[in-house]
Amino acid sequence: MITVEEALALIFALVTPLPVETVPLSRANGRFMPTPAIAKRDQPPFAASAMDGYAVNGTAISGASFTVIGEAGAGHAFANSLAPGQAIRIFTGAPVPDGATRVIIQEDVDASGSQITLRDDADTGTNIRPMGQDFRAGSTLPPRLLRPNDIALLAAMNIADVTVTRHPVVAIIATGDELVMPGETPRPDQIIASNSFAIKAMVEDAGGVARMLPIARDTESCLRTVLDMAKGADLIVTIGGASVGDHDLVGKVAAEMGMERAFYKIAMRPGKPLMAGRLHGVPMLGLPGNPVSAIVCGHLFLLPIVRAMLGQGAHPPQTQTARLAVDVPANGPRAHYMRARLSGGKIAPFARQDSALLTILTEANALLIRPIGDGPRIAGEDVTCLPI
Repeated sequence: MITVEEALALIFALVTPLPVETVPLSRANGRFMPTPAIAKRDQPPFAASAMDGYAVNGTAISGASFTVIGEAGAGHAFANSLAPGQAIRIFTGAPVPDGATRVIIQEDVDASGSQITLRDDADTGTNIRPMGQDFRAGSTLPPRLLRPNDIALLAAMNIADVTVTRHPVVAIIATGDELVMPGETPRPDQIIASNSFAIKAMVEDAGGVARMLPIARDTESCLRTVLDMAKGADLIVTIGGASVGDHDLVGKVAAEMGMERAFYKIAMRPGKPLMAGRLHGVPMLGLPGNPVSAIVCGHLFLLPIVRAMLGQGAHPPQTQTARLAVDVPANGPRAHYMRARLSGGKIAPFARQDSALLTILTEANALLIRPIGDGPRIAGEDVTCLPI
């Protein structure tokens, strides 16, 4: 068996970033932008009023009066300059005319006809947003997974089309005679195929496209047929059938189909029977069949693969430090990823850690990572965890 770190290194050696494509800004949310975006204009592109009020030219002191000679609104600039003693009615977002020294908010003046007079308690701010206050033409937005706030910024930069990494297409194959799809009527000796739906959701959250293929039954011919259906995907993920039982056929059949195996079995729990290699010219990941094992391995290995394909780099999952809320006994010869609850910087593992218990996983928001051979730990010690 190899360690998790060794397995990740071998997995990353199988992966290369996918090509890029250009998409309209309206379709860029959730996509990874691998190169910086460059602003095409200043924002704001002019000095703009931050308030509804009056733009004035002159020293705005209590009792000062100005003659109103025009108006400016958002999208409707005042065409002329202001001379000393002059003002225009102005609204939020409108360009401030040349000659204006300040915008006085409308509540701070007394208006009579074309004259305004400052009140004694007038606000002293200029209420003008300088040109380029937010960003300048040529400013860049670094590579990132684009979210709604980024889309707004790209739009303000006057970028209509965005270069993004192509979606990784992930073929997902659940295996086993015991499985039926949700909504079907299982026999007394069958269970519902839940793992593939979790893996599909994880792939999609990370920016990939999931292709759920038919359940591969426990015959070599059926498994071979479904693995053939995975051709054209960027990544093949099997669930179950990768152990050493008589019906665990994934490794055998995949090898007969030309899979180049990178490793098999990891010194971790849950998730020891994990396999990786290359089939049909693309990476293949064989996840364990137990629900918790499959999902934990998804966080540790599948998501880093998808992120690497998107061009986000070959990085292990991002861990953090927390303080133990309870004592934990010594760990054994495999790294243990314990379902746990993380709150207020403290982490407490659940008492039950059976790899078949999905209910515990739904209550967990982190994995407490116990290294191989780690000694007993007492409450208050700092430990490493992985938020999930």
